[in-house]
Amino acid sequence: MVRKHMRRAAKAAFAVSIGVALLIGLTAGVAAAGKSKASSSKPTITLGTKNFGEEYILGQLYGQALQAKGFTVNFKGSFGSSELANTAIQKNKMNFYPEYTGVIALDLAKAKNAPKSASGTYSVAQKYEQQHGLTLLKPTPFYDSDTFTMLTKTAHKLGVKTIADMKGKSFSYAGYPECETRITCILGFKKIYKLTHIKFVPIGTISVYTLLDQKKATAGDGFSTDPQQLQHSKYTALTDTKHVFGFQNVAPVVSQKLLSGSNGKLLASICNKVSSKLTLAAMQAMNKAYYVNKQTPKKIASQFLQANGLK
Repeated sequence: MVRKHMRRAAKAAFAVSIGVALLIGLTAGVAAAGKSKASSSKPTITLGTKNFGEEYILGQLYGQALQAKGFTVNFKGSFGSSELANTAIQKNKMNFYPEYTGVIALDLAKAKNAPKSASGTYSVAQKYEQQHGLTLLKPTPFYDSDTFTMLTKTAHKLGVKTIADMKGKSFSYAGYPECETRITCILGFKKIYKLTHIKFVPIGTISVYTLLDQKKATAGDGFSTDPQQLQHSKYTALTDTKHVFGFQNVAPVVSQKLLSGSNGKLLASICNKVSSKLTLAAMQAMNKAYYVNKQTPKKIASQFLQANGLK
């Protein structure tokens, strides 16, 4: 994790020595085969993300790990919300982006019956992607679920501990614009929890926590990997007893064509190794580095990959 920087130097030296050995082996193999353009057989990865810090970090993690193994990665940046990113990959404007399995199952596939487990959610999401010429690689151990967050003093004043406790209360709720029409957000509060007195406050460039601090919203759409979620004395996330927010592990969405070539298995293997290291603690630490310490996603990802022998 990011917090283990003191071990980076030794691991970096080890990674360099391994990289040199691999390079020598590759060079020898190419010479023996009489081919000087072996690396050109690797497909170009057009990698996009959604529109917030954690996604930028995830994009850099997968992209840099692939670059380290000789893949050409074209970083396209943010495509916006999940709905927009989904349209972009289906129209071949990119062929790789990290997504949350619950968002795919509930907001994109619009599953009639919400899956009751992380594995069930992944299966629904995988089926949806495969119907569109795409596939999911292995999911991360961490999940990043939405959270119904408010100031702890507000929760105490209202006497609420669960989202269901908000029934019959009038309140304002801040979130990204797509929150208003998603079953995993405002729409779910209305249909599943029967919360009918909600004033929606769209988030612009100001974070939901700033809006809460400034009392411009009663509650807001936080995320379980936000560093602020660790500040229990200041912020409280109401319990989602009806699982409106779903199970939100991350899995790279990749075009089937990208995986069908001779380097498809290598591509999947590299990304799966990255995903296996992404625990909740690791993502919270990297998000803190971005939001609190103001480090760039590129630097954060590079440090993490080096510390874990993936670059």
